Amino acid sequence: MTVVVPIGSAKPAPEAKPERVGVLLVNLGTPDTADTRGVRAYLKEFLSDPRVIEDQGLRWKLILNGIILRIRPRRKARDYRKIWNVEKNESPLKTITRAQAEKLAEAIADHDHVVVDWAMRYGNPSIRSRIDALTAQGCDRLLVVPLYPQYSAATSATVCDEVFRVLASMRAQPILRVTPPYYDDPDYIDALAVSISAHLATLPFQPELIVASFHGMPQKYVDKGDPYQAQCIATTDALRRRMGLDASKLLLTFQSRFGFDEWLQPYTDKTIAQLAKDGVKRIAVVTPGFSADCLETLEEIAQENAEIFKHNGGEQFAAIPCLNDSEPGMDVIRQLVLRELQGWI
Repeated sequence: MTVVVPIGSAKPAPEAKPERVGVLLVNLGTPDTADTRGVRAYLKEFLSDPRVIEDQGLRWKLILNGIILRIRPRRKARDYRKIWNVEKNESPLKTITRAQAEKLAEAIADHDHVVVDWAMRYGNPSIRSRIDALTAQGCDRLLVVPLYPQYSAATSATVCDEVFRVLASMRAQPILRVTPPYYDDPDYIDALAVSISAHLATLPFQPELIVASFHGMPQKYVDKGDPYQAQCIATTDALRRRMGLDASKLLLTFQSRFGFDEWLQPYTDKTIAQLAKDGVKRIAVVTPGFSADCLETLEEIAQENAEIFKHNGGEQFAAIPCLNDSEPGMDVIRQLVLRELQGWI
């Protein structure tokens, strides 16, 4: 039987929201404050992620809560205070990531239906809060940009994990895209080469060699299939070709090891100490695995490893800044985003 609804009683369809595209830049994370409490909260979230520490069993929980979170936050808080942006009361990573988002928004402002935002995987602003903010602005399509040139499960994949968790709780999910790693992208390699050359030109000395230091990873993660090491090697090889340097003039090392497992080698700190012992007096260190300067570059490399080098007989040490929100760095992000937005803009 056909039911006829009187025109006067029919409800009008809800007005459709304008279609907008959200672009979310995501970096690793940072404590909210440079004190023991802030660092403890950050480390607890970070080290409780099974992508970071894969064995989250009882033994690890006892070590984490009984030892690490009792001792490490106080020491790391001291390190954060050495580099803290006092004016904004935040870490440099947060300052730079915000600037990257603002400059990207300005660079693609002619696409007025694109909204750019930023988040941290651990700490604030959280991925959930920024996805909520973007969807509240009418974004029904979302491009997530993990700011890691090289892919690893402990960085890029865990960003996706969190995005998927957020979307799993939403009834009206945005359509999702995620940018790929850009470890051998010609724009990225060119930007690194330009940045390195420009910084070297400002130094009062000529480095005898350059050390390319990437964040480390347990060897067993690579043995299980993580492509991170291979992509770090590919980045270094491409940079050597672009700058006309051989392996003796541009070294590949890995920093920031943690715990007692074997990590990717050669280790940055041991390599730098050995170079000094072998008579090398002048070096520069670049960190191509980081899109923005942070604790690992500003404190661990520029301060701790500089001291290691000089303590073992080295004389002149330069830490080359990350691409950050520089013109070459922003060109890499802009090109990556515009390429992945094809069909949406």
